[in-house]
Amino acid sequence: MEEIIGFGGPDPSMAGGRRSGEPAEAVAAAQAAVDALKGIGAISSYATEVALPVKGTWKNPAIGSARADVVVIAPDDDVPLLFIEVDNCTEEAVLIAAKFDKYARFFRRKEKDTDGIEKPMWRTRWSAPVWEGYERVHPPVLLVFYQVGKRSAKSQMVKVADLTVHHWQGRWHSGGGFHSYDGCIPVVATTLELLREHGPAGPAFWRFGREERQPLLDAIGNPRREAAIARSRQAARDEQQRRAEREAAEREAQRPVCADCGRKFTDDRLKAVDFRNWQNPESHPHLCEDCQGRAVAVEQQAEADERDRQEQGRLRREQEAEQAAQKASGWLSRFRT
Repeated sequence: MEEIIGFGGPDPSMAGGRRSGEPAEAVAAAQAAVDALKGIGAISSYATEVALPVKGTWKNPAIGSARADVVVIAPDDDVPLLFIEVDNCTEEAVLIAAKFDKYARFFRRKEKDTDGIEKPMWRTRWSAPVWEGYERVHPPVLLVFYQVGKRSAKSQMVKVADLTVHHWQGRWHSGGGFHSYDGCIPVVATTLELLREHGPAGPAFWRFGREERQPLLDAIGNPRREAAIARSRQAARDEQQRRAEREAAEREAQRPVCADCGRKFTDDRLKAVDFRNWQNPESHPHLCEDCQGRAVAVEQQAEADERDRQEQGRLRREQEAEQAAQKASGWLSRFRT
């Protein structure tokens, strides 16, 4: 079925003719799409006719389970997980819409994974990256219409959108200017003609609930929400920067100045004289580094001068004592004579 979508590149099995069980018109249209589209992922990125059990197991799904025409996993092309339904405009819109009831039941189903942690059942099979959008919002579903039956593809899209509004309609956030889709299924529709004309990167996809067609990645995503989040995060970073600047200005205004030269203390000097960091208290905590150095030099010189003065005094006293002793010795010798 992946050749009907035309995303994955040519299907080798179509080279020798049409596949059994498929209308010649469908094969021709599919081959045209294959030839026209730039690929998303590789053939190995696609799985077809995949059961999505609402009950039972992957191998033995219960009656009433959904069955995806195509499942695409192409994270290198920013398509982590995409379910695709194909319609040839012969099926009634109400029957197409009923498939989304089954999709919703499947997406809500939870199972314990091999790690023992309960998670959405689809996550136990597909290794889509951990992304908050896929935890709150269900994986997207793409409807592709190609004109074989008599029903208009455009009218089919509108009817299916009206019938499935409870599955895809988001909640508007006027302050942020975006819709949130918690618990919703992003439903996107296109036609084979639009795919042939624009490809996945062009405005070929209508996201139910939006006005204009968009490229695939924008259609399955929520660019307005992402932009709003980016603005909010930037505003938070800006506010953090402003707060840091205010705090720095306040610290600068309170920065002490040298009692001698009047210069503001450097950060290193502030840290050195902070009593909370003292192991060996700094001398002259009211002076900057240079003035402290000069003050210490003056004190050291004064101490050296004082030591010299005391040494000179000591020597002088010793000399005076020696002279007094000599004089006393001279008087005694006179008395003996």
